Amino acid sequence: MTLHIELAPLIALVAGILILVQPRLLNIVVAIYLIAVGVLGLLGHPL
Repeated sequence: MTLHIELAPLIALVAGILILVQPRLLNIVVAIYLIAVGVLGLLGHPL
């Protein structure tokens, strides 16, 4: 059995949960998300 999970939705889910738990983290969470998506895009990993 193989479990295939896309990375972008997983990152978005974690970011959303963190923002709900601690709204002051919004800037940090958005910055980390954008950096992660950008790095993965540059490395050629499909999101």
